[in-house]
Amino acid sequence: MAPTIFRRGAFRFFFFSREEPRMHVHVAHTDGEAKFWLEPQIELAMDQGLSSKQLNEALSLVQDHYEEITHAWRSYF
Repeated sequence: MAPTIFRRGAFRFFFFSREEPRMHVHVAHTDGEAKFWLEPQIELAMDQGLSSKQLNEALSLVQDHYEEITHAWRSYF
């Protein structure tokens, strides 16, 4: 399963229910995908195909929605 946390524009923010235990969020876009660690700080873990502009926008959205993302993670797990 990959529960969607929220969508903004062309981005979908989600996590996989059976992946690794370290808190993170995946960001899908029509051009590619990224993964951000959320702890101990927000940090890019992986990028496939996103431009620098798209990565910066995704990072900004992760920062802006940090509480919502971490709440969804903790509620699910």
